[in-house]
Amino acid sequence: MHPEKEENLMERLKPYIYSISIVLCLGGFNIVSKVSLDRGMNQYVLVAYGFAFATLTSVVLALLFERKNQSKLSLPICLYIFFLGFLGILLYAGIQYTSPTFAAAMNNLNPSVTFVLALLCRMEKLDVTKLNGQAMIGGTIISFVGATLMTLYKGITLISMHTTTHNHRHATSKVSLYRNLMKGSVLLLVQSLSISAYFILQTITIKKYPAPLTLTTLMSLAGTLIAIAATAILDHRTSSWRLSWDITLLAPLYSGILLFGISTYVQALVVRKRGPVFLTAFVPLSTVVVAIMSLLILGEALHLGGIVGGTLIIIGLYVILWGKEVEKRQKTLEPALCEEQDIEAKVEK
Repeated sequence: MHPEKEENLMERLKPYIYSISIVLCLGGFNIVSKVSLDRGMNQYVLVAYGFAFATLTSVVLALLFERKNQSKLSLPICLYIFFLGFLGILLYAGIQYTSPTFAAAMNNLNPSVTFVLALLCRMEKLDVTKLNGQAMIGGTIISFVGATLMTLYKGITLISMHTTTHNHRHATSKVSLYRNLMKGSVLLLVQSLSISAYFILQTITIKKYPAPLTLTTLMSLAGTLIAIAATAILDHRTSSWRLSWDITLLAPLYSGILLFGISTYVQALVVRKRGPVFLTAFVPLSTVVVAIMSLLILGEALHLGGIVGGTLIIIGLYVILWGKEVEKRQKTLEPALCEEQDIEAKVEK
């Protein structure tokens, strides 16, 4: 392959590789955070530590790679950063009342919600008369149906790693899970709305302040301060801040370094190049990732509904990405077509 063509191919593949990496990181986050919250860790403390570790990680990276940053902070940008930090602390909403797989399935609302918000903010255009517009709508619906199927229908158990004792304990835990299902669903809906708003606001902010590492540092610092204030108001126990050499330390390290730190920076790169809708189109893939990780790590069984729903999610994801790729090609060809039409008009004259 010609070196120039190979370089162009890598540039085209980067947004896909970055987005899949973020999804894998998010899948691990769902598992790790669920375990730590089930062991009694306060969600705001977890967010505060996570953002604190993210601040340390991103400030080191910013000093290494963005020391010559000349972007200036303005009052609107500072307000954007504050709201990004506020939206970030809602990331754990609802997961402690449900399972990681259920939380990941609810996150499949993100692409459609983000798409609607992007349309309202005039960041995206939708032409339902064109095939790519119909594909994006159809792909979103297919993914949503797949996620709904995974959530509401289990069917027969296809793969299970449970023992008899574990099954009894799991059945007992299901009673407790369904008691909190309504509360968890509402909180997860709030989380989905906040994540979609976060991606939209991040896209707007990165255009006005094109220094992703510095922006990640400032956003993480804002999230840390907001989470500390929230914890001080809602939980007065100093014991809540104690970390041990177990999952209570791993969870904030994981969320801080990988999720809030590195992944937030990578998100900024993706949304700056391809927009927020492209990034959230990969969210349905996290449902499949979390289902597999839950099977291997938490011992949750895989049912027929989960397999069929996961397959629909993958199909819907592919259809959405195909629609976005067609839209990108059309935008690339439009200037050339206009130029060709201008030349033809001049020749006719």
